[in-house]
Amino acid sequence: MNETDIRKYAGLMQELGLTGLEITEDNKVVRLERSAPVQQTVSVAAPAAPARAETGDYISVRSPIVGVFYAAPTENADPYVSIGDRVEKGSTLCIIEAMKLMSEIPAEEGGVITEVCATNGQVVEFGTELFRIKR
Repeated sequence: MNETDIRKYAGLMQELGLTGLEITEDNKVVRLERSAPVQQTVSVAAPAAPARAETGDYISVRSPIVGVFYAAPTENADPYVSIGDRVEKGSTLCIIEAMKLMSEIPAEEGGVITEVCATNGQVVEFGTELFRIKR
């Protein structure tokens, strides 16, 4: 395994938030480890936000699977959609990667993107709101 491969795997670890990775190649084992980033949590009491009324004027697009949210087809490409874009039924909104399988998430109805609720590279759960589309 050469230095380029090791750097590629180290970048993948950082992208996916992994703290360890073991690669076996040609009967050689390489183990990469890094310390987990320290996260601080600060609690701030805020006034309760009013509940969003389901008025039927928007569509909430939710993740159908657990995986990593990608807003664009490749790292340096423009995102599939941005706020203010008009989409048609079936238009690709994003990709969710689960176990190295890339799943395109289509718009179930046409409309205008009013909110992008996930960030690129974010791990999303089943049912996580990804987009809001105004009908």
